[in-house]
Amino acid sequence: MKILVIQQKMIGDVLTSSILFKFLRAKYPNALLDYLINEHTLPVVQNNPNIDNFILFTKEEESSKPALLKFSRKIRQTKYNVVIDVYSKLSSNVITLFSGAKTKISYYKPYTVLIYTHNIRRINKADNMSSLAIINRLQLLKPLDIEVNTAVPKIYLTPEEISKSKHFLINKQIDFTKPIFMISVLGSGANKTYPFPYMAKVIDRIAKQTQGQILFNYIPNQEEQAKAIYILCEPKTQTQILFNVFGKNLREFLAITKHCDALIGNEGGAINMAKALNIKTFSIFSPWIDKDTWGLFEDNRTHVSVHLKDYSPEIYNNKTEKDMKKDALEIYRDFYPDLFDEKLKVFLQQTISHK
Repeated sequence: MKILVIQQKMIGDVLTSSILFKFLRAKYPNALLDYLINEHTLPVVQNNPNIDNFILFTKEEESSKPALLKFSRKIRQTKYNVVIDVYSKLSSNVITLFSGAKTKISYYKPYTVLIYTHNIRRINKADNMSSLAIINRLQLLKPLDIEVNTAVPKIYLTPEEISKSKHFLINKQIDFTKPIFMISVLGSGANKTYPFPYMAKVIDRIAKQTQGQILFNYIPNQEEQAKAIYILCEPKTQTQILFNVFGKNLREFLAITKHCDALIGNEGGAINMAKALNIKTFSIFSPWIDKDTWGLFEDNRTHVSVHLKDYSPEIYNNKTEKDMKKDALEIYRDFYPDLFDEKLKVFLQQTISHK
């Protein structure tokens, strides 16, 4: 048995879809289980013991039709028995079509039903703590007679990575007797990034209440934006921010986050990764992102989130997700930190009380 799972694009999607492999391995212990992903997302699924091979989709294949067709023909040579297309977009439609697999599974879309042998309709409402992002992915296993209701993504760090990151933090004067907070200061784009002045106020709250050490999650080409948020913080807060303590790559970020008491900030890949590392999270959703889909495993204690819709539902009257996305930067202005200050205060108190 040879099975290919396709999940391109974003880090959070790739991490979330990796849950399928645990159950595929249990059902087919001797099967070849491969994962087709974008090359930049590999670090979040590296070392997963249930995945045999990673097939990396590059920018060339993404932007060139001839390259995509060549890539698809190469996939066909493996002679997969089953293809599970979680991504379900044009490029993965083509790859699946050319795969030659007898069983082809994806989500129902009226214009792709002829490509797949099983077209699974998405569920629109969750009836347990799992998010729709988890539930709908698990639905894709049903044609293989695998019935699962919930699952938790997991990131696999090596003992060496964890030890090395601890020594790195010690050398940077991190005090492990005091709280350590990782802040997701920037989203994946402007329309998923909490306004800089508001984020600074959130960080001020964290610093004042916990007297903790604050790390920023950013990559080198985002340093200017991260610095702008740092400058907006109060002078006392700035003394608690270790601005130059950050991971130079994704695996280093993961290993550093493993030592933090919580990750707080913009909902997105960093939040999902922290959850997969079993680190507490407080996420601030963009106004246009559906909380029911991406509010993974939230219990208002270990994992907490806030969304403008929770406080001002009238803003959403007669507006589609497309409308909200288009106006996200303007709508963000109504999402004042004061709205969720009490909720953040409680989360921080619960976090530091276990320190």
